[in-house]
Amino acid sequence: MTISLHEASVGVYVPYLRNLSALLDHAEAHCRARKFDPDVLLGMRLAPNMYSLRQQIGEANRHVVLSCALLAGCVPLAFAEAEPDIAELRARIAATIDFAQGLPREVIDAAADRDVVFTFRSGATRPFTGKSLILTFSVPQFFFHVATAYDILRHAGVDLAKKDFLGPPRPPQG
Repeated sequence: MTISLHEASVGVYVPYLRNLSALLDHAEAHCRARKFDPDVLLGMRLAPNMYSLRQQIGEANRHVVLSCALLAGCVPLAFAEAEPDIAELRARIAATIDFAQGLPREVIDAAADRDVVFTFRSGATRPFTGKSLILTFSVPQFFFHVATAYDILRHAGVDLAKKDFLGPPRPPQG
């Protein structure tokens, strides 16, 4: 059995982006029940030198958008430079899902051996093949940021369990 590059990227990203959006639903309910400003929660971090919850979600989206755009050879989706609230973060996640799912499967699959260059915010670059970008960089980065967002919420007392991170069971792909 083989797995396509589309399955290893979009097929992995989309369900976990949906789970991330659901985590925001829990966060919002937590803030409402305890009567505090959700912006406080969005500004929380696990350590002073780590990104905030808001930034962790932004970075998860960013890795999906940039890696998928590199594979598809298209311009990445861009978001406004603003401090999004929970509703805007959910909208950005939905837009990221739409962007990734809207890219042609066959183009992404054909990018496995193609050379791509990831550009960091600093302007520094790192070369990959499409396959190595997904398997050794972008998917691990994505999961780092999603897991850290989950951990910040758990640390803040939001009632979550591993099943909230993993999401609903998915039928086997055949």
